[in-house]
Amino acid sequence: QGYALWFSNTTFDYISKRIKDPRNFSKEPKISLTDCLMACFGVFNLKWPSLLQYEINLKDSSLRDNFCRLFKIERVPSDTYMRERLDLLSMEDIAPAYKKLFALLQRNKALESYSYFDGNYLISIDGTGHFSSDKVSCKNCCIKEGRDGKVTYYHQMLAAVMVHPDLKEVIPFCPEPINKGDGSTKNDCERNAAKRLIQRIRREHPKLKMMVVEDGLASNGPHIRELEKAHMRYVLGAKEGDHPFLFDWVAHSKTTEYSHQDTQGVIHKYRFINKVPLNDANFDLLVNFLEYQEVTSKGTKKFTWVSDIELTKNNVYQIMRGARARWRIENETFNTLKNQGYNFEHNFGHGNKNLCTVMGLLMMLAFLVDQIQLLCCSVYKRAKQLSGSFQNLWNRMRGLLEFLKVDDWLSFNLKIARLDTS
Repeated sequence: QGYALWFSNTTFDYISKRIKDPRNFSKEPKISLTDCLMACFGVFNLKWPSLLQYEINLKDSSLRDNFCRLFKIERVPSDTYMRERLDLLSMEDIAPAYKKLFALLQRNKALESYSYFDGNYLISIDGTGHFSSDKVSCKNCCIKEGRDGKVTYYHQMLAAVMVHPDLKEVIPFCPEPINKGDGSTKNDCERNAAKRLIQRIRREHPKLKMMVVEDGLASNGPHIRELEKAHMRYVLGAKEGDHPFLFDWVAHSKTTEYSHQDTQGVIHKYRFINKVPLNDANFDLLVNFLEYQEVTSKGTKKFTWVSDIELTKNNVYQIMRGARARWRIENETFNTLKNQGYNFEHNFGHGNKNLCTVMGLLMMLAFLVDQIQLLCCSVYKRAKQLSGSFQNLWNRMRGLLEFLKVDDWLSFNLKIARLDTS
């Protein structure tokens, strides 16, 4: 599939037709909300490091014309005007764009390769910060006070991405913001955000079979009950220091042990038991416990998880691989966003209401579009291979926009991949 299909039929279509302007104008503004949204999305798509750079770049008439053609912008907004308009939007305005892209992937059977254990799709969930300051703040900032009395304002979000042990590309759902709600005096927290995120994903995808993989912070009674209520399978990290009751119970119970060696000489050791109580406070909540050791010439790595999936010698290897794929949310998602050109932690603008969150969601949306291209578009994949690193790919994209006329995304991608020398 070409970039034009993914982009114009989904992202642009949704932004231009579905997101309603929260402000009531007596007459139509000269610069539309659609232009503001697409300009901001364009900044993140092209990995411009700041809105100041956006202002500088668009003084070049040829680059500005290319930018407007690619992102279907009628009038280019200033950075100040863009921030002002986007500040009034919310997560609810942006989230359906993710669902539209996801539906397009499903219709084109692009997600079939992500089907994992028993037809379930692995969903890795974890939180990350994207703004922190001791000076800049808004009414939705969470607040942290240090021992020295220093106050820090911050924004976080809880992300959920579809992963697979054999695939580098990840497919993010719309993240859940972790911030103060209107009128709240208390900080939001990851546990509350997880409840909202799980409920929203299930509402958006009522028939999708999902297996959630998370770190040890998630293996608590309330969270597990939320997953069960949403009919999501789970494999969650469980550390001995956090679960003394569980580990003591396992130590005094009969467990099944199993090991095998793969073709690389790695020895895989498993110890597991089904239907044990999570802890004394949730004695009626029975989980299945898996301990895994990976033995190589460099040493031994040990992992432990709890799951609702009945464990057998036939499935523990697959369960283990799925659980370890959780790291793709940190390596392929957060690390890419923060260290490979997306400038996720840069303050593109904070606003007074929702700007920081809206920009974070638009940046993650740009990341989703990139992941779709890497997964589905042979031209884009060739461009990435020729460029080597993501940084080189972004540099090549920006350079072509500056020196060549670009009419649409297909011709742009062909030029990046050196398949069109015109």
